Amino acid sequence: MINYRVDDLDGLLAKLRAEGVDVSDERYEDENGRFGWITDPEGHRIELWEPASGH
Repeated sequence: MINYRVDDLDGLLAKLRAEGVDVSDERYEDENGRFGWITDPEGHRIELWEPASGH
């Protein structure tokens, strides 16, 4: 799985969804930050990570 570090997870996921990207409703949060997922047109799952402050 590919993982991209992002500054604003919620904002990016909203923009991607508005552009027609398959955005998972699943979210995860732990001491490392917040995570969300999208799926590309070929079915590859991509993880987006917004680090916790201080990371």
